[in-house]
Amino acid sequence: MFSPILVVIVIFVGILIGGVGIGGVLLVPSLKYFGSVSMHIAIPACMLGYIVTGAIGALIYAKHGTINWALAIKICFGALPGAYLGSVILPYVSASILELAIGILILASGLDSLIRRNKEFGSRLPSSKTELISIGFITGIGSALTGTGGPLLLIPILLWRKTPVLIAIGLSQAVQVPISLTATAGNLLHSAVDFKLGLILGLILGTGAILGAKLAHYLPVDLLKKFVAMLLVGVGLVILFDTSLRG
Repeated sequence: MFSPILVVIVIFVGILIGGVGIGGVLLVPSLKYFGSVSMHIAIPACMLGYIVTGAIGALIYAKHGTINWALAIKICFGALPGAYLGSVILPYVSASILELAIGILILASGLDSLIRRNKEFGSRLPSSKTELISIGFITGIGSALTGTGGPLLLIPILLWRKTPVLIAIGLSQAVQVPISLTATAGNLLHSAVDFKLGLILGLILGTGAILGAKLAHYLPVDLLKKFVAMLLVGVGLVILFDTSLRG
């Protein structure tokens, strides 16, 4: 299952998760295309693996003071029930619909990154408790359904609300653990979790996440963000094209 190219991809995904937050969305399609893992097995395994990357990312970002814990707690109030609901719905959603949703998310995320990279990021922190809980709920349910862990949905929403980029990434790291834990618990009750696959993913992803989280605080990430954005657009288009051919 874990060919050399898949191991390299998973490490790269870990670096992206730790460094720029967005990257986990590449994991499920990578497991499908390079490891022949079905969508309904890959998504719960990825959620289990994100527990490791979330813990590593949260520790490193907290060490650098780039996690606003007051905001993180409020987002988690919404994310926890959202993640559980997503895990309950997951077994009833067809693989083709999941693949289509992931393709759209990948493409939208890449286009959003390309559009925003030349814009000035804001300095406003969301303050409404209702808004933060709603953001968390959307992030939780979407993450559990697509196996993206949290950052893919949370970061664009926070940047749209003019949250400073490092604070947005830090918050996405902090909510990964509760989202992943809740989704995994729900998957255990309502579907299946491949613990061996999930733990191996966690170890490999964690290695990359350590490097990525450290680089995020010491190196300019503009070039990396541009590369990631273009990669996401390309992967999203390929998945959507492949899905349309089989549809």
